[in-house]
This record gives sequence, C-alpha cells and structure tokens, in this order.
Amino acid sequence: MKTIVPALAALAILAGCTTNPYTGESQLSNTATGAGLGAGAGALGGFLVGKATGVNSGTAALVGTGVGALIGGGLGAYVDNQESELRGYLRGTGVSVTRVGNRIVLNMPSNITFPTDGDQILPAFDPVLNSVGLVLRKYDRSLVEIAGHTDSQGSDNYNLDLSRRRALAVEDFLTEVGIDARRFDVRGYGETQPIADNFSEAGRAANRRVEVSIIPTEGGGGGRPMAAY
Repeated sequence: MKTIVPALAALAILAGCTTNPYTGESQLSNTATGAGLGAGAGALGGFLVGKATGVNSGTAALVGTGVGALIGGGLGAYVDNQESELRGYLRGTGVSVTRVGNRIVLNMPSNITFPTDGDQILPAFDPVLNSVGLVLRKYDRSLVEIAGHTDSQGSDNYNLDLSRRRALAVEDFLTEVGIDARRFDVRGYGETQPIADNFSEAGRAANRRVEVSIIPTEGGGGGRPMAAY
C-alpha cells in the first residue's frame, strides 16, 4: 500500500473576469494579468509538492514568490495556449476543462476512466490520457496535482484507498508517456470533497472522479521544478 505524502499549497489567485481570446469563454484571468503577476508574485505563496512513498520518495519542488517575476508577462499567454490545446484535444471525451485564474482543472469522471470499484484505467481512455500527456510534455513549466475522489458509498477507509489508487494510476500512465515524475503531487481524498450531493445517483456519479490540476511555475527544460531535493 502506497502512502501519499500531502503537499502544502498556497495560491492566491489574481482575478479579472475577461474573455479568453483562444476559447471565447469567460475566465477569471487571462494574458493581461500576466504582467501583474510579475510584480505581485508574492501572492502565490509557497507550493510544496510531495511524492508518494515508494513512488518517487525524496523528490519535491518548492515554488516560491519568484514564479511571476521569472515568467513575467508571458504567464497569461502560456496558460491561455495550454488551455486552448487541452480543450481541442479533450472536446467530446467526457473530460471537462475548467480555468480558475492560472490553474487548469481537468475533471475525469470515473465512469469513463475506471471500471466499477477498480483502479485499472479503461483501455478506451488511453487516447485521452495520451493527449493530456502530449500537452504536458509541450508545456513543461507546469506542476500537476492529481486528486482522486469517491462518493460516500462504502467505508471511509475503502473510499480513501480507492481514490489514492486511482490517482496513482493516472500518474503512472502519464509518467510512462514521458512526463517527469517530479512534476506530480498525487493525493486521494476519498469521499471528503464532494462536488454534488450523495443522495442521488447523478450526484454520486459526479463525486466519483479524478481531478488533474495544472499549475504554471518556473519549471526548466524537461519539466524540472525550480528547486528539487
């Protein structure tokens, strides 16, 4: 059994509701806020990425207040372009793409990703994760949080374990297609973070998911974080 080491994250999102020039959708932040991030990088705080014991123990990335200053005004365009490509690849797959500030969140419902009560990725979902991997390889200055979630059916311990195993399965797939393992923060939350009620099948289905959050940072070539130790 692999134990997930929690990560410490502090993100203060700079908001400014505008229209994304690539997607035509309203969002909280766009290219115009990138320059502001250069001066106000301290709002992002520290972001400590921990790894699962036995998966990549001892590797971590600490991203501090230099993020905005190092990426500067190009941050908004970087995230805009990454979001646009993800939306293009994932359209019609059942995976939703949500933009919150400069964080891109991919919601992967378990019914299209895993068999019931299982942690082996369905073969039909392989092309979707391949597409995500393609974008992550291209945009290698991003850290990736993978969070597993379940509904409230079953015991707390069972749900926590299942959510962890599913999150790890997604991480394993992405590392196998060439994404640097040091970019990942993998956690299971079980039933503790529902996004819908657990009293209906539709609500429970919405809660059974893996969320992949992509956060831009001062990564070097090959996705290396600013500081590894």
